[in-house]
Amino acid sequence: MQAKDSNPPDGGYGWVVVVSAFMVMGLTVAVLKTFGLFFVEIQQHFDELASTISWITSITIAVFHLGAPVASSLCVQYTHRTVVITGGLLAFSGMALGFFGLNTVWMYATTGFLQGLGISFSWTPAISIVSHYFSKKRALANAIASAGECAFAFMFGPFFQWLISQYGWKGALLIIGGIQLNICVCGVLMRPLASSCLLEASHCETETPPGNGASRRDKEDKSPVMHKTFNWMLVRRPEFVLYAIFGILAAMSFFVPPLFLVPLSYSLGIDESWTASLLSILAMVDFGGRLLCGWYANLHVTKTIHLLAMTITLISTSLMLLPLANNYLSLAIFTGFYGFFFGTTVAIHITVLADVVGMPEFDSALGLFMLIRSTGGFVGPPLAGLIVDMAGDYRAGFYMAGATLVLSAGFLIILDRLQQRKIRGNKIRTKPEKSTLPYPSLHILKHQ
Repeated sequence: MQAKDSNPPDGGYGWVVVVSAFMVMGLTVAVLKTFGLFFVEIQQHFDELASTISWITSITIAVFHLGAPVASSLCVQYTHRTVVITGGLLAFSGMALGFFGLNTVWMYATTGFLQGLGISFSWTPAISIVSHYFSKKRALANAIASAGECAFAFMFGPFFQWLISQYGWKGALLIIGGIQLNICVCGVLMRPLASSCLLEASHCETETPPGNGASRRDKEDKSPVMHKTFNWMLVRRPEFVLYAIFGILAAMSFFVPPLFLVPLSYSLGIDESWTASLLSILAMVDFGGRLLCGWYANLHVTKTIHLLAMTITLISTSLMLLPLANNYLSLAIFTGFYGFFFGTTVAIHITVLADVVGMPEFDSALGLFMLIRSTGGFVGPPLAGLIVDMAGDYRAGFYMAGATLVLSAGFLIILDRLQQRKIRGNKIRTKPEKSTLPYPSLHILKHQ
């Protein structure tokens, strides 16, 4: 087990884990991304403002992020497998209880809170265990796993629209909850590695034959595994802080376009059947963007942080252009550009986090990063909804999202400059030692 910890398999059963994570992404984030189909239905049912209904998605996103460190801690105690199964049950409960649709507060607590917690407990361990199973192919494995939300969102767009038309939005929620129970099956397939949980590490210790000193060596070898899952000291590292600020600003923007794309198309007079196809187009190009960017990042031609900065800039540009659409064709084209560049971003942003903090701190950093980023996800949709209400136009939400992403790209540039400065500093510190090699006596006197 420890051998796997120090040398990730980079294949083998790891691909089974990738496929399981692929399914989990689809049954969690894809549902969240296509929830915009329910937006108008719920708004009309409760006769509320857009900003009021936006809080359902906002709470889901916030709890999704806030639950990440809790999910990471539970993975250490009970394995990734157990936490994913628990997440599947919570996601089902949120949708099943949302079926009753008593009032907006009830929707906040069920479809918002419980669904968000279920997504967090499923998504966090799924993406974490993939990073443990892969090292050299980590970017590609993460890209394939994350592409699950695109593949499912492509199908969920027209499928959810059909469910709503046949069973109403309440019946559709109940059916979707039943589908999410398949997350539990995916969790069963996620076999833990030695680094996945403390429980597994303790089992390895007790199974070591005594009498040859192996037990002592095992404890020494496993000491890196017994680290804090939630390391607050990461906030003292400037690199992590800069990346966390980027995460906050990006989260403020990422969930706005899927939420208002459907209402925007309705405001342009586009038929409902064509509107659902927009979400399918978004998912299809998103899928292509993730796989292409994951493949390219795996070639190690461009630094991942440079690649991320470029994709963020292109996303913001596409969001600024999207509101210029005035018919279905132009809206579909701009949606395609946004979806493709969004896919390239999601494919590598977790890989960049691993590069920034290193794998020994990755689990801890992932939970803390998601916790900090939750503020952006919590504020973004209601802020965009408020701007839409004030402007009286759904286009305003897209302008807000694009401007925020431009600002987030600036922090990536600062982070890259900081990393380059540290690399140059390390080279300068080692250079004097090399220059004094021809004069060993002077080198000795200098250090004396």
